[in-house]
Amino acid sequence: MDLHLAGKAAVVTGASRGIGLAVVSALVNEGMRVVAGARTTPPALVASGAICVPVDLSTAEGPALLIERAEAELGGLDLLVNNVGGGDSGEGQTGGLLTFTDEQWQQAYDLNFLSAVRTTRAALPHLVEDGGGSVVNVSSNAARSPHASPMPYTTAKAALTAFGKAVAEEFGPQGVRVNTVSPGAVRTSLWEDPGRYGVALAEKMGMEHAQLLDRIPAATGMLTGRFIRPDEVADLVAYLASPAAASIVGADYIIDGGALKTA
Repeated sequence: MDLHLAGKAAVVTGASRGIGLAVVSALVNEGMRVVAGARTTPPALVASGAICVPVDLSTAEGPALLIERAEAELGGLDLLVNNVGGGDSGEGQTGGLLTFTDEQWQQAYDLNFLSAVRTTRAALPHLVEDGGGSVVNVSSNAARSPHASPMPYTTAKAALTAFGKAVAEEFGPQGVRVNTVSPGAVRTSLWEDPGRYGVALAEKMGMEHAQLLDRIPAATGMLTGRFIRPDEVADLVAYLASPAAASIVGADYIIDGGALKTA
């Protein structure tokens, strides 16, 4: 299916791995010119064909610097994908409310919420000026079930989902479509890599890491019986960015294998 994105300009945040890298690849394959922002530029990102911009988007100045660089490289902007996120992995993330420090709360909100606020704020004038465009925020189904993961992370994602709807309402009349994609458990380094959330959760539950990964889909109610692939999320992002989704505004698309049971 031709999504009619060829030649258009995009910025993707958190592009170095997982969903972000998959989104970059999907957009480049559709013929888009992509600026990829991330703290690191691994070989897979360099090989994608995107313009790589090293940037820390959790800082106050990082998002504006990224958009400024993208405008200079691309000469305009048609799409912003706010994918950067995390902070829900590693030591100290498997406890409850009383275990999280102010620093952990601030880090979670800077990365998962305020990075999107700042990047969107910097990008919107360009999107409006160029005749309208699209913003796609990558949130999480945990925004609707905030007990399911570390509280700073899930509540920051809930704020991101609400932010998307608010921006859609304000800028929709100016031709900018804002939508959200909320994945469930995606098979990424979050679950697989040493020192990250999957390993820490397995240790807390007293089981082998591989055993935990085998059990997660069923334990979270995923009817597909498997983790979501990053490319599946990326394909949804590309569709929402395309003219094929021209009447989809302010929506929150759940892609979680049927884990959420609410209407």
